[in-house]
Amino acid sequence: MSLQVSAIMLGVKDLARAKKFYAALGCEIDTDTRGFVSFSLGEGSPRLALYEWEAAAKDAGVSAEGSGFRGASFHFNPDSREVVDAMMRDAVAAGGSVVKEAAPAQWGGYFGYFSDPDGYLWKVTTYGS
Repeated sequence: MSLQVSAIMLGVKDLARAKKFYAALGCEIDTDTRGFVSFSLGEGSPRLALYEWEAAAKDAGVSAEGSGFRGASFHFNPDSREVVDAMMRDAVAAGGSVVKEAAPAQWGGYFGYFSDPDGYLWKVTTYGS
């Protein structure tokens, strides 16, 4: 058996704010219940689930304390620099923050980082022109 990701769950401090942020980025809500929201990210992608922070920690049986870099980032790879720039603008307009401005990379690509309202990092990068 191989490991396959069917969903990515993010524990969030403010579910309504996080839901609004991801909906503004074009994510389609497929489940919306008290304390939990799930989005379809398109064919071939895992679902994105948002769960209240405290409840997510309790579900996993771990402490809800935690801050700073979480050791993970999510990546979106569009085909052009224009789409990278548009996604960065859309993230800010939706309530996110630019962590690293989009710019040409030494290896020939183009990328930037934004964070969602809970500090989760998203890298938007293209290898195209």
